[in-house]
Amino acid sequence: MTFILSIFAGRLIQMQGLDSKVYEAAAADQRQHTETIPAKRGSITDVNGHDLAVTVEAREVSIDPTKVPADVRAKAAAILAQQLGKSEQEIAAKLARTGTHYQLLARDVDPVVATRLLQGPVPALSAKKTYKRLYPAGELAGSLIGFVGDEGNGLGGMEQARNSLLAGRDGEQRVETGRDGQRIPMTSSQRTAPVDGQDVRLTIDRDIQWAAQKSIGEQVRKSEADSGTVIVMDVRTSQIVAMANAPELDLNNWRKAPASRYSNKAAADVFEPGSTNKVITAAAALEAKAVTPDTVYQVPDRIRCADQVLRDAHAHKVEALTFRQAMAQSSNVATVMAARKVGSQKLYEMLKAFGFGSTPGGGVPSAEAGLLPDYRKWSGSQSCTVAYGQGVSVTALQMASVYQTIANGGVRIEPQIVAGTTDATGRFVPAPAGKQTRVVSETTAEEIATMLESAVGEEGTGQLAAIDGYRVAGKTGTANRYDAELGRYEGYTASFVGFAPADDPRLVVLSVVQNPKNGHFGGELAAPVFKDVMTFAIKSKKIPPTGSAAPTVRTRAGQ
Repeated sequence: MTFILSIFAGRLIQMQGLDSKVYEAAAADQRQHTETIPAKRGSITDVNGHDLAVTVEAREVSIDPTKVPADVRAKAAAILAQQLGKSEQEIAAKLARTGTHYQLLARDVDPVVATRLLQGPVPALSAKKTYKRLYPAGELAGSLIGFVGDEGNGLGGMEQARNSLLAGRDGEQRVETGRDGQRIPMTSSQRTAPVDGQDVRLTIDRDIQWAAQKSIGEQVRKSEADSGTVIVMDVRTSQIVAMANAPELDLNNWRKAPASRYSNKAAADVFEPGSTNKVITAAAALEAKAVTPDTVYQVPDRIRCADQVLRDAHAHKVEALTFRQAMAQSSNVATVMAARKVGSQKLYEMLKAFGFGSTPGGGVPSAEAGLLPDYRKWSGSQSCTVAYGQGVSVTALQMASVYQTIANGGVRIEPQIVAGTTDATGRFVPAPAGKQTRVVSETTAEEIATMLESAVGEEGTGQLAAIDGYRVAGKTGTANRYDAELGRYEGYTASFVGFAPADDPRLVVLSVVQNPKNGHFGGELAAPVFKDVMTFAIKSKKIPPTGSAAPTVRTRAGQ
C-alpha cells in the first residue's frame, strides 16, 4: 500500500511541477489565435491626382447564433436585414445555425451602420475593421482600371497588373481568447503592423478620358456597332492620355457585367487595320528610295496578285496619280505597286520595326502582340494585301504607336500608362521614360506627315477629321473584319488615326469602330470621332494653332 501511495505522490509532483509548464503551454496555444490586420490598398488616380479607385474603412459584421434566443431571432433578423441591405430569409437562416459560434452577416459595411448595430438590441454581434474598394468615376476607364475581388486581390486591369504594389502587406496579431471567442483582458499579444499599399498615378487625363468615352459611345450606338475604341497619346512622351472603350465596364457593378466587358479592348483586341497600315508601306518605300512623294503611277482600279484580283474601294479608269495623291485617296492598287518595289522582306522588317508582332512595353494591362506572320510564310495574295493592312493583325495601341512614331520625327517611344507611384514615405516617384528607338529618318517621317495632311484635305478620304484653325494629318482605314466565332470574314473595321498640329505634333488620336451596321467607311464613322476628341483634347491642354498654312504640294501628275 505504501508503494502504491508513493507512485501516486510521485505522479502528482510530476504533474504539478515538472509537467505544469507543458500543460500551461498547451492551454495557451488553445487560447491563442492569429488575427489578420488588413493593409490599406493604395489609390489609383489620373495624372492630375483625381481619384479613380480608392479604399475606405469598412466593417465585417458577424454574429454568434448560439447567443441569440429563439424568441428574438425574427426581430433580430428584421433589424439586421434592414440595416445591412440583406433579405430577412438570408439573415434568419444564419441565426438558426446554432451549431456554430460564428456566422458572417455582411462585408463592406459602413462603420456608422456597424456602430449603430453594435449599440442596438441585437445580441452577440461583432464588427471587424476591414476596407472596401470604391470607384468614384464609375465606368470611366473601367476596363483599364480593373476591379478588386472579395479576397482583396486585383482581378483585372491596373488593379491586377499592379496588385502587389497597391495591396501592400497585411499585418497580424496573436491574441488569447476564451471559449466564447472573446479576447481575454490583460493577456499578452504580439502584433506585426501592416504595410499599406502604394498609390499609382496613371497618365490618363480624367476630362479627356470622359470626352473620348462619350464620343465613341455615341458613335457605337449610332452606327449599331459591336464596340469601339479611342486612344489619345502624347507625341513627345508616348504617355496615354485617354484609353476609352465602348461599351465600358461599370466598376461599381462589375459582378453584373458580361465577361466581354472585363477586357481592355484598346490593348487586347486584335484586328486587321486596313488602310491606316499604308503609312508603314510608305515608310518602307521612302526609306528604300523606291519612291518619292511625287513619283507618278498609272493606277488602274484593280491589280492581280497570285490567284486574286485586288481592287480599290471605288471603280475608276486608269489614273495618273502621284504617290502622295494615292495615299490621300487611299488607293490599294497604288500601295501594292509601291510595295512590289520594296519587296516582302523589307516590308516585313519595317512592320517589325514599328512594333508589329511584339507586345508593347510600358505597363498597359492585357496588351497583346497582334499577328505578324513571317514573310516567308505569306501566301501569294498576302504579299500584296499586307501592304494595305489585310493579312496582318494589330491592336489599337500598336496602331496609335505607329502614328506617334511618324509624328515624333521617326522616333518610336514605348507607350506609357503609369506616370509614377508613391514610395513608403508618400513621396511621388515618377516612372522612367519609355525606351526610344529610331524607326525611320526624320526626312521620311516629315514626308509621310505631309502626305497624311493631304489625306485630310479636299481630295482626301479623311475630310471629316479636319479641325477649323488647325493643321491635321491622318489616315482612314476600312478593313474586312475577321469574325473568330463565325470562322470567316464578316463585316468591317472602320478606323481613323492622326495627329495635330500637323507641323508641330502634340497629340495622336486613334478611333476604331468594330462591325458597324449603319455605314462602314473609316472616313464616315471614325473620322468624326477623331475630330470630336482631338478638338476637346487640344482645347483642354491649351495647345494653340501653329498659325502656319499647309504647304503647297503636288498632288496630281502634271501639276
